[in-house]
Amino acid sequence: MIGLDVLLASYALSGPLADEAAGRSFSGVSTDSRQCQPGQLFVALVGEQHDGHDYVEAALERGCRAAVVQRDRFPTGRRRALGCRSYEWNGREWLCAGPKDAAGVLILVPDTLSALQRLAAAWRARFSPLVVGITGSVGKSGTKELMAAVLGRHYAVLKSPQSYNNEIGLPLTLLELRAEHEVVVLEMGTYGPGEIALLTDIARPQVGVVTNVSASHLERMETLEVIAQAKSELPAALPDDGLAVLNGDESLVLGMAAQSRAPVLSYGLGAHCAVRAKDVRGRGLAGISFGLHWGPEQRELHCVLPGRHNVYTALAAVAVGRTLGVAWSEVEAGLLDPAARLRLLYVPGPEGSILVDDTYNASPLSCRAALDLLNELPGPKIAVLADMLELGPLEEEGHRQVGCWAAEVVEELFLLGERAAWMGAAALERGLLPEQVHCCTSSEQLLRLLRPRLAEGVVVLFKGSRAMGLDRMVAALRREES
Repeated sequence: MIGLDVLLASYALSGPLADEAAGRSFSGVSTDSRQCQPGQLFVALVGEQHDGHDYVEAALERGCRAAVVQRDRFPTGRRRALGCRSYEWNGREWLCAGPKDAAGVLILVPDTLSALQRLAAAWRARFSPLVVGITGSVGKSGTKELMAAVLGRHYAVLKSPQSYNNEIGLPLTLLELRAEHEVVVLEMGTYGPGEIALLTDIARPQVGVVTNVSASHLERMETLEVIAQAKSELPAALPDDGLAVLNGDESLVLGMAAQSRAPVLSYGLGAHCAVRAKDVRGRGLAGISFGLHWGPEQRELHCVLPGRHNVYTALAAVAVGRTLGVAWSEVEAGLLDPAARLRLLYVPGPEGSILVDDTYNASPLSCRAALDLLNELPGPKIAVLADMLELGPLEEEGHRQVGCWAAEVVEELFLLGERAAWMGAAALERGLLPEQVHCCTSSEQLLRLLRPRLAEGVVVLFKGSRAMGLDRMVAALRREES
């Protein structure tokens, strides 16, 4: 149970406030009134589309024991309507509370997001887990899942759910921390410099993993160097006795070693990498195999994640697992854990076709990886690709690169979006014929053209930025098949 005193202590509040907080505790924290559970604390966050303050009463009606609200967004009239007594500190209201067992407790703060982060930092400080932070342009979630699978063979592990990797999701993950957790595995995302530094202040990681630096979020950060600067905040935050695990095949990532006080362990395919893979072999959707070289240690390993690009995911998981004392037998079992397979779905489609659903998001690097996987699969190959967003100055170049790669793999290419037209132009220049490239202006048009091509054994890859809605196309085709 999370005590209310943890939050008030983070603001250094005492006196009658602390006395009133004594004994009030919560089973968890929620920021969505629709998902509130009895006994929780509701934090009313202010978002671009919705304001949590509009749903405070609803959260209390669903059984929340208290709500954190901003003074400027929860007027006195609403507070009085809940029938609570006010408690002040230095002339300002901080707490409105009734009897110990009463609903309607309000904690009034200057900023609710800051309060959530303060609460998470204070809660994390009460425990002594080993915290692993993971950042990178792509591959964070896959690395987190596989690493948690490996570490979970030896330790009690708490991991970020879904992609809880930002200033809201990471605190919510840490608030799930309990005494039995020995290791915490967290994703850390960023849209600009300073954001990962904030997350590391909250989580205090001892191990930091950087997967790569690529053309994602360039619309906001403009250059790869700025992206690298933002990601480097993770290794820079590690303690002297921590460990920075860096992709040694990327110069921008390996260069972060200079900013880390912690020892550095590099992984990759290059001969200079401390943890190195050789002879990487794709086994289609069954995963990959590779030879591992780590000093005098040499092993043949298999990983459940499909696509040769996932050798980096496996190497990072092995590096952290073995460094933290996970036995080789446990590492090998973790690499084969089916639960580590995330997002990529391989499902039956109409007329005996196979749909490869990789629609979560897209960048040039992740599209290349998806096309490489498609190339490993048997049968005629079709790619359905859509716009990649937030590429900034590399927008046209990135789409053209993907079009060139697609032309080497597919028999037909279906495209959705204005930017995807650059993929089509590049694919034609690379040798695909006009009748093999279909540029569509709507999902309905694309599905109408695609359906006659679906047949026994045809494999169709769907890949594009989440906002393009390719997941809805896959869902529509799955409904038709069933």
